[in-house]
Formats: sequence, C-alpha cells, structure tokens
Amino acid sequence: MNIKHRNKLKLVLLGMVTAGVASFLFATAVQSAAVTRPNIVFILADDLGYGDIGCYGQTKIRTPNLDRMAAEGMRFTAHYSGNNVCAPARCVLLSGKHPGHAYIRDNRGGLGGQEGQEPVPTGELKLPLTFHQLGYTLGAFGKWGLGPVGSTGDPLKQGFDRFYGYNCQAVAHNYYPTHLWDNEQHAALENARFSAHQKLPPGTDPQAAASYSGLVGKQYAPDLIGEQARQFVRENQGKPFFLYYPTTVPHLALQVPEDSLAEYLGRFPEEPYLGGRGYLPHRTPRAAYAAMVTRMDRDVGRLMDLVKELGLDERTIFVFTSDNGPLYDKLGGTDADFFNSAAGFRGRKGSFYEGGFREPCIVRWKGRIGPGTTSDRVTGFEDWLPTLLELAAAKEPITSGLDGLSFAPTLLGQPQEPRPFLYRESPGYTGQQCVRVGDWKAVRQKLNPGPRQTTVPKIKTELYNLAKDPAEATDVAAEQLEIVARLEKIMKEQHQKSGLFPIRALD
Repeated sequence: MNIKHRNKLKLVLLGMVTAGVASFLFATAVQSAAVTRPNIVFILADDLGYGDIGCYGQTKIRTPNLDRMAAEGMRFTAHYSGNNVCAPARCVLLSGKHPGHAYIRDNRGGLGGQEGQEPVPTGELKLPLTFHQLGYTLGAFGKWGLGPVGSTGDPLKQGFDRFYGYNCQAVAHNYYPTHLWDNEQHAALENARFSAHQKLPPGTDPQAAASYSGLVGKQYAPDLIGEQARQFVRENQGKPFFLYYPTTVPHLALQVPEDSLAEYLGRFPEEPYLGGRGYLPHRTPRAAYAAMVTRMDRDVGRLMDLVKELGLDERTIFVFTSDNGPLYDKLGGTDADFFNSAAGFRGRKGSFYEGGFREPCIVRWKGRIGPGTTSDRVTGFEDWLPTLLELAAAKEPITSGLDGLSFAPTLLGQPQEPRPFLYRESPGYTGQQCVRVGDWKAVRQKLNPGPRQTTVPKIKTELYNLAKDPAEATDVAAEQLEIVARLEKIMKEQHQKSGLFPIRALD
C-alpha cells in the first residue's frame, strides 16, 4: 500500500472513530438527560370530595399519608377537575384540552355490547404520548374509561407501556370483579359473579348483610392494582417513569375488606343500606366509606415509602387529586352530608357548582416544592400537561392546540400571573356551562333538555362572587350585568360543537 492510500485510510478511520465518538456522546447526553428527568406519580381518586381528607378539614376519616404529603408539599385550594363526571374529566387531564374542545365530553359506554367507553381517537391523549417521546416509561393502574381494549382508545395505543385494572367504568362499580385487564389480556379473578341490583328485603337484620352473597370475594381489586403499581416502580427505578394511578376509590359500591372496616365499626350511627339502586347493600355504609378512604390512603403511603426506600424521593413528583365531587346523599349508601365531603360547597357529582368539581390537590417534590405551602391559584386538569412538561425540563414542550397553562412557577415558589379564565361544559345532567374569572363565576343550566322537550328554555346565567359567597348561595347576576356579559362572551367563544356530545341550546 503506498503512502497516499495509507493516509487516506487513516483519514477514513479517523472519521469513523470521530463519528462513533460523537454518536456515543450524543446518545450518552440523551440518556443522561432522560435519567435526570423527575419521575411522576399521579394519583387520581374517584368521586372523592374536597372535604374528604384530613388536610382539607375532614375530622371523621383518617388520611395520615395524604396529610403527610400536604405537610411535605403544596396544597391547592382552587383546583378544578376537568369535568363533573368520570370519562370527560380523564379526557381533559390526559389531552390538555378543556371540555369545550376535548373529544370526550360525557360518559358514554355500552357501544355494541362492548366492554368499555367511547374511545378517544389516535393521538388524542397528548400527555402520555408526549412523555413517551421524552423517554419515559408509562404505566396506568386503576380505572381507564377512554376506550375498549383493542380500540384506538386502548391505553397501550395512547402512549402507555403497561396497564392493569378496569378498562370499563361500569365493571369498576364492583370491587370484587370476575376479571381485570393485564395489558390486553383478560385476567380472571377468584370472585363470584353477581348483580349490582341485588337487594336485601326490608327489615333485614343489619348483621345479615355481612354474609350476603356478592358483598365480598377473595380478591379485592384495589389491593391487586396497588401491588401492580408498586411493582412497576420497582421494575423501572433506574429510568424516568410516569405512574398514572386512577384508583376507583371511593366510588360506589361500598365494599372494603373486613380488616379495614373493623377500624370504623361502632364509631358512627348507622342505617343499613339495603341495595336496589344499582349498587350492592352494606350493613354499615358510613364505616365502609371511611374505611375505603383510609385504605386508599394506606396505598398512597406505601407508594411514598417505596419511592423513599429506592432512593428516588428527591427525583419523584407526587400529585394527588380527584376526578369529581362526591355523590348526592343516600345514593348507594353514601352520606356526603355526614362526612361534610363537599366541605360546605354547593353541588355534588354531575354539577358545576363548586362541590361538583372543585377538588383537593396536593403536589410534593422533595427539595423543590416548599413543604407545608398553600396556593389559591385557580388551576384545572388541562394545566397538568404543560406543568409537568415544564417540571420535567422538556426543551420544546407541546403547547399548540392545548388549553392548559403551566403553573410550574407557582409550584416552585415563583410569582405568576393569575389564570385568565377557567371554562367547563357538559351535555349531561340537562346540559351545563360555567366559567370562572378571578372571583367571579357564571353558571348556566338546562342547556340540553331531553328529546321529549321540543323547545329549549331561555338560557339563564347565574353569577356568584366566590370570595364573598363560596357556597354560591346568592345569585348576583341582576346586579352585575357588565360582568355577566363578559363571562357569557367567554362561554360562547370556548364552546366548539361536538357531533358526539351535542348541547341543544348551544349548537
């Protein structure tokens, strides 16, 4: 080989080595950036009221771990769910769009007899899809409700790498189901099949309900789901993970293992719930509700303890909130008034008065979020996508097409402009709209009367000053016509017509 060819070969080899080194350094840099991104544990309760946990004023139900999370993090006093019922609230959370733009705007299931709810289209849930692109491993454990297994709304087709739990909201009305879903596999459980419409005859001895067929089974779904969630953390401790934990607790039916129930038996005056209203009976419904919340709190504590045990405490963001407010009293044995579940706010699940969708919200990130802090900033489910992206130090977070606004500065103790407005709508419960601007809140109802009502009633706008009247007891619309007009304009602008979920008075 002559000198010219030898030198040319050296240059080629040098170029290959240089390119290899550059590629290695780039890959290492990307891997390093991924490793330093914070883990995220997002816990979503089901039908839990603003006042159902200790750090929000609850006095009858023990929630020591959530109270500890609040003492070590930030507690929000004006955080709003994405909607006032299950599926649309989850759609807002995972898409970053408010209900006037989101794809799912009401609960809608039972399509063709298929197990599951109306599926979101491909690419709709920007939160999991975006974090997947950032190198996160994502797991969802609990209740899904955004599309049957195998559909476009399957969690495994919307950015999640792992799913375990209930795909269908209706199946989730039983805590001892005959099956759950393990990714796309039907996972049979050792529980008997029974009807949620079973009813005890009037005058039944309360203790008889203890052995009533179908009340309990061998495998309690929340326990199985909690263990799978913790296993996900163990298996992914060496890389950034996003754990989405939409527990079914404390949604009806009232069911809880006896070891948890024992903590509350005899503490409250009780009237047995005999069933017959779509949910199973229970001999001590108040004790059961309290025990369910405390057992959920125990699972939260186990996750927090595991993260600490694995040395991930300072690299993990914990979020806790709920999908909507508590049920109206006596439905399925619940007693929201007894527990002050709505913390004095007007309305319950299905309502856009405060009790229907203002939720507890706690965020903990050791070393980054000030312990024992409180924020009264108005925030909503659509804000989580941009907020978590900013906290994860995403260089180019997706913001186009979103309604959410990052409140990461607030979490990190920095000043921030107030949210311009927060908008909600629903075709359900006769059709509703609301918008909050500062302390002013406008509410509209009866926008979507049933098909038997041929004419749509004239729309009436109610107006409340939440600073002076947090219980929304006094409608001041007649005294504040200019403010009413301004808020009505926002509601008109934010509503986009939906073929799937029309609102007659608006469309």
